[in-house]
Amino acid sequence: MSPVVTVTDLTKRYGGVTALDGVSFSLAENRIYGLLGRNGAGKTTLMQILTAQNFATSGDVAVFGQHPYENERVLSRISFIKESQTYPSALRVHHVLRAASLVHPCWDEELAQQLVDDFRLPPRRNVRKLSRGMLSSLGIIVGLASRAPLTFFDEPYLGLDAVARQIFYDRLLADYTEHPRTIVLSTHLIDEVSDLIEHVLLIDRGRLLLDVEAEALRGQVLTVAGPVAAVDEFTRTGAELHRVLLGGAARATVRGDFGPTDHDRARALGLTLEASSLQDTVVRLTTATNGAAPATVGATSKEAVR
Repeated sequence: MSPVVTVTDLTKRYGGVTALDGVSFSLAENRIYGLLGRNGAGKTTLMQILTAQNFATSGDVAVFGQHPYENERVLSRISFIKESQTYPSALRVHHVLRAASLVHPCWDEELAQQLVDDFRLPPRRNVRKLSRGMLSSLGIIVGLASRAPLTFFDEPYLGLDAVARQIFYDRLLADYTEHPRTIVLSTHLIDEVSDLIEHVLLIDRGRLLLDVEAEALRGQVLTVAGPVAAVDEFTRTGAELHRVLLGGAARATVRGDFGPTDHDRARALGLTLEASSLQDTVVRLTTATNGAAPATVGATSKEAVR
């Protein structure tokens, strides 16, 4: 089966600033991807290029096997909900939904109306009078009800409270289960969406750090805690990403190819071992690439940096 998206050696420069630096990956059909990274990492630039709203400096992009620029056949199969989605100020909520239904061939009107009720969105209110949270809800409704084969959500929930965000997650998962498609979530609320994400793409400073199945990643990054000497011994077989020292004890985040024997070895050394959360993994990996030293409590810098 052909990939939905193929990106090959993609680079984007703005003058002397490199937003994307030789990025290559593919997106498979009917998967939920987490596009993760710090502010300014290059995530939005990447999505803009894939949706023909920006141009690459070099490299190749194929969406549904074709270049997306001025390609109606491709663009009609894409929904891109941006962080600060804007609409013509003269439109009301129901006008926006009607317009969306005309440009998205897979639009589901029943789902759209259900979501309007779920988010308590006033259909006849002018969009310029909507709160920040209501505007985010409107974008989410368009993104979900479009049922586009390729859907991007770029931080879609600014202003939404915890209840509204959970409605989004629940509705996304329920509709994806019944109507699979390729969904890309770009978010900083990583812990909230970690159960949704099937595949992780992590970008930092324009470079792709991770392109891995979420389940596989959970077994690759572990947090180990116990006496310093025992932690030192255990981390010899992996790449240490972060460490906190407290007296004679240490807590370290380490990445490696771990198996059952490693867990047995940790117990034999008197260590506690647990899988790091996806958010902690992203924080540690991007901090490590930025050259930050491990955190310390009650220890000298020399003791902390290994």
